[in-house]
Amino acid sequence: MYSFILKSAFFSFFALFFSAKTAHSQLLYDAPTQQLVLQAVDHVYGYEFPAVEPLAQQIKAKYPHHPVNAMLKALQMQWQYFPVKDNPKALKLYFQLLQECIDKASLLQKDEKTRPEATFFLMAAHGYIALVHNYNNDFLKAMGEGKKAYNYVMDGFKFTEINAEFYFSTGVYNYYVEKYPQEHPIVKPLMWFFKDGNMAKGLQQMDLAARKGTFTRTESAFFLARIYLKHEQLYNRAATYLAALTRKYPNNPIFEMREIEALILAERYAEAQPLLEKLKRLKTPLFVLSTNVFEGLMQEKSLKNDAKASEFYQVALKIPFDDEHTKEYHAFAYAGLARAAARANDRKKAVFYYKKMQGVAEYESLIKEAKLFLK
Repeated sequence: MYSFILKSAFFSFFALFFSAKTAHSQLLYDAPTQQLVLQAVDHVYGYEFPAVEPLAQQIKAKYPHHPVNAMLKALQMQWQYFPVKDNPKALKLYFQLLQECIDKASLLQKDEKTRPEATFFLMAAHGYIALVHNYNNDFLKAMGEGKKAYNYVMDGFKFTEINAEFYFSTGVYNYYVEKYPQEHPIVKPLMWFFKDGNMAKGLQQMDLAARKGTFTRTESAFFLARIYLKHEQLYNRAATYLAALTRKYPNNPIFEMREIEALILAERYAEAQPLLEKLKRLKTPLFVLSTNVFEGLMQEKSLKNDAKASEFYQVALKIPFDDEHTKEYHAFAYAGLARAAARANDRKKAVFYYKKMQGVAEYESLIKEAKLFLK
């Protein structure tokens, strides 16, 4: 249940890291090094990993004991070995880097002048560790780390009026602290200690960060797009955010995958097709799964060919999903097979597929679709 406050971790620390009115770290007054950090982050998002190391070395040479070094390397590993949780060797180093970040940030926390900065490094590191445990279904460890991250998120609320960057972490919290128990009523008794949120305000805050933020802009836009796809069913709005990301980072296949999804759900099939052809060149299981689902949706929705669509859906279902990024594509495939069965007047098969879909679906649109059919 802590996942809604963890995804924002890394970029939340940047907000404070570069807010000269709230802390007194050396880097706050070192504009050239700030630009090195920003360039390195852009290269990570752009999948330009060889370009990161020279910048990272310059940063480390000037600030050898700063937690930014470990966090930047951890961010690179998160994308370079995507998904890092499935790569045992990379995951071991990833955890080591996050622990190094925690250790060095804990030293910063001892000084009142750098305590706010340290708070955000600690939130980031504990948050990323919790996410790995969450997606590996080790929920006790995830809750332990998530509780630590939650405490630091709360500390960050005071900074929203100082710098627009902080609207990201507060916006994520305000939205999900209300949305999550709505979707998972079983957790409501466990959330009595959480500060109340406001979903509409959360969306507004994330949009402010996406438009006005410097360091949180990319993460805010991607997070908003995911929300509009999964919860709000505002597909054109999601596509707008994602199109901006794919223009800036044309080599990032995750952003591209989500843009294709948004365009198809918005019934903008002609715009989706060239992006889909590009993504099909990637042969890793994650993208083979997603492109087969997209092909199925195109055949079903645009070309009205249930037989061909069903072939693509069946291929997709043979590929194991990733909990974070492609679990919902199994749900899309089951739903497509259910609709095809329903149109063929085979209610028994349609019920079978909708029930299979309910075991993996998290998108509100799919959950509602299955409930409507099965009632």
